[in-house]
Amino acid sequence: MEKLKIMLLLSSIVLLAKPICSENEIPTETSEQDTENNAIYDLFYESPNADPKLFHFADHFDDKDQFATQWIISQAKKDDTAEEIAKYDGEWSLELPKRPLLPNDLGLVLKSKAKHAAIAAHLNRKFVFTDKPLVVQYEVNLQDGQECGGSYIKLLSAGKETTDLRQFHDKTPYTIMFGPDKCGNDIKLHFIFRHVNPINGSITEKHCRKAKDRLDEPFKDKQPHLYQLVVKPDNTYIIRFDHKIINEGSLFTEFTPPVIPPKEIDDPEDAKPENWDEREKIPDPEATKPDDWDENEPPQIPDPSASKPEGWLSDVEEMIPDPNAEKPADWDIEMDGDWEAPLIANPLCEKAVGCGFWKAPMISNPNYKGKWRSPLIDNPNYQGKWAPRKIPNPDFFEDANPFKMTPIAAIGIELWSMSSDILFDNLIITDDEAVARDWAAQTFDLKQRLIDREAHTIWNRAMKYMGYKPGYWFAYFVYCSIPVIAYVWFLIKRRDKKEASPSPSGKTKKTDECTPDSEPREEDTLHSKSNLNSPDENGDTLADKATEEVENKNSDEDENVDEDDDFDAEDATDEHRVETTSQVPVELDSGTRKRKQRRE
Repeated sequence: MEKLKIMLLLSSIVLLAKPICSENEIPTETSEQDTENNAIYDLFYESPNADPKLFHFADHFDDKDQFATQWIISQAKKDDTAEEIAKYDGEWSLELPKRPLLPNDLGLVLKSKAKHAAIAAHLNRKFVFTDKPLVVQYEVNLQDGQECGGSYIKLLSAGKETTDLRQFHDKTPYTIMFGPDKCGNDIKLHFIFRHVNPINGSITEKHCRKAKDRLDEPFKDKQPHLYQLVVKPDNTYIIRFDHKIINEGSLFTEFTPPVIPPKEIDDPEDAKPENWDEREKIPDPEATKPDDWDENEPPQIPDPSASKPEGWLSDVEEMIPDPNAEKPADWDIEMDGDWEAPLIANPLCEKAVGCGFWKAPMISNPNYKGKWRSPLIDNPNYQGKWAPRKIPNPDFFEDANPFKMTPIAAIGIELWSMSSDILFDNLIITDDEAVARDWAAQTFDLKQRLIDREAHTIWNRAMKYMGYKPGYWFAYFVYCSIPVIAYVWFLIKRRDKKEASPSPSGKTKKTDECTPDSEPREEDTLHSKSNLNSPDENGDTLADKATEEVENKNSDEDENVDEDDDFDAEDATDEHRVETTSQVPVELDSGTRKRKQRRE
């Protein structure tokens, strides 16, 4: 019985979990194992060739010797920051991902969290914004997910500040900042470029508008993702995520503040006149308060029709001192004051309708009107909303080609994150989109094919459906399973109770006794009784034969009964039912059949 209950409970849970999978998602027994064991051997991976003629910068991070000579960890400190956290002491490492996909495919990993970290490298040759596009592409794998922090890169401007990359810090001039960033519910994919004012040389950061679709997936699926930025000489840009365009537009219109300032601005010396009336509505000066308007009426009043119930104990207090309480032995009157017994509910009030001071219930006051206010009318002196006058913008300029930004001399990663093990891989800067696509085909696309193959398993599909938060969905599943389990348990209990209880209509529980399968119907009984008197060829009736058979049987049983057994053969004959040769039930008496008592 206990095994049956457990099986029913497990079956109900399996039935609830079944809708997660469709027919096409049922894996074979070795699908996941084959994916893990044979994935590496199905796809050939070799570190791509970083031709200096094609790339201004390229690093697949598979060569530890090259990494050691090319990348420089910052030794600087942040300005305006407490001394104990100002140093860039984040730990960088070159290692395999936690979940390797391709053999010997290393990545640059930020190992520490809640620390400032900065690392940079010089370009093979400076990128100058002339007549070719800027193409920046790299992979990021947030191996532990991310709740607050960034994984963006900075393209550092050419100049004396980027000569010594050991001093790379947050104030180092950059031309473009690009990459994902998240803190709480605020998710961004940064594209910021620093624009130089052609008139006065001032620099302003221009922030690209957000994409229409939020990028929640890369911050929680713990998989590699490809980010690409293309800035073209026609002053347009394209941002791709895993080869899909998620944002594009113009450098003139999609940035805040705009690249070209407005021709006119508000006059900072203009002020609103004192008599300027910008009220659209005013109280009616001719309106007066009605004579019957009483502002002192309260919103609620005691119900005048209510009366104190009979049996109300007005002279009895609701709370009384506890008569069983005793003053503590260590009570100090000088320190603690006079001791008073704690109050308890008056036991006399428990049986009464109520006790203590009786108050009538409160009802809404029909005479309440509140404070009187004059109705509003259109303001005859309304002059509209005031705005300062416009004057020519002294800082106005026209930049016909904002694409021509400050040349790029180095690339840097300067982060602070609450997540560790952020992996960067396959970072390139080029001026040809086809070259970037070919690099991705040799690296990221291979990984994506393996990930897509594993995505056909039930577990990965379920994880994606659950937003990579199985704990929340498991709690939800348990919550939804409670009524089903309770119902199954109820059915089991009802069945057990039914088996333990006596049968209805006086029927006894099934035993080893010989009992008829069903009660004979009235017409069958009458038919059987009529057959009792039907004689056969020898002149004997069925009733005579049945009586004789029962008597013979009882006589055989009487031989085995002790003399002190209290058993009546005639009663047994009257109470037994016999079967005729025609299989018609015969009822000799309506009494209940009794078994012979046996002596212990």
